[in-house]
Amino acid sequence: MSNSDLINLYSGRILALAASIPQTDRLENPDATAHKRSPLCGSNVTVDLNVSNGKVSAFGQDVKACALGQAASSVIGGVIIGRSQAELSSAREQLLAMLKSNGPPPLPPFDGLEVLLPAREYKNRHASIMLCIEASLEAFNAAAT
Repeated sequence: MSNSDLINLYSGRILALAASIPQTDRLENPDATAHKRSPLCGSNVTVDLNVSNGKVSAFGQDVKACALGQAASSVIGGVIIGRSQAELSSAREQLLAMLKSNGPPPLPPFDGLEVLLPAREYKNRHASIMLCIEASLEAFNAAAT
């Protein structure tokens, strides 16, 4: 990876998101908790959430990830309250398609994940980017049962 590639990958916008992750307080009594880890880089994310009336009503996360994983967690943490299982599942599929199949960025309210478009060329970073949405969907599924 050249210096210009690194500059493009770790843009100021990505670094700003990584520095301001919302919802970083874990929940005291979550309906469910899920932990995801990227074996390639060691990044990991733990999320707690509560579900009311089929939507996320409370969310907390502990993010120990690279700047790209942190940026993804920042975007997701900023929009997850009020989202349904179907919306989380759709966002996961759209993010995965954006990274792996040259798909478009996820639709609103997850459109902020577009900032991670430059990472599509770096397959070794994809798992870290997917951690928060995958943990969130897993926790939602556990809470819904």
